[in-house]
Amino acid sequence: EVYLEESGGGLVQPGGSLRLSCATSGFTFSSSIFTWARRAPGKGLELLSYIYPNNATYYADSIKGRFTASRDNAKNMVYLQMNDLKPEDTAVYYCAAQNQKGPGTQVTVSS
Repeated sequence: EVYLEESGGGLVQPGGSLRLSCATSGFTFSSSIFTWARRAPGKGLELLSYIYPNNATYYADSIKGRFTASRDNAKNMVYLQMNDLKPEDTAVYYCAAQNQKGPGTQVTVSS
């Protein structure tokens, strides 16, 4: 059974940083493509990033240069380092793979 669970969200001031983690199990991690996405209040799901098995990445323009996705094949973990956070980054953040996503973790950026 595919398992994905995000953690690391919280309340942070504008300009601050957070590192989200995504624990996974139930599928072949090393060959999987992972996606980070978010849903802001009242908005649809926004695709943020892909990270491929060869560590190649894609970033949406809204986060490019501020967020960095990474993966640890030994730990079956995926990460999203978020720097220079802005109030508009407030959302529930999800990791996804194998056509499934985790329950999400709330990120709130506010002074």
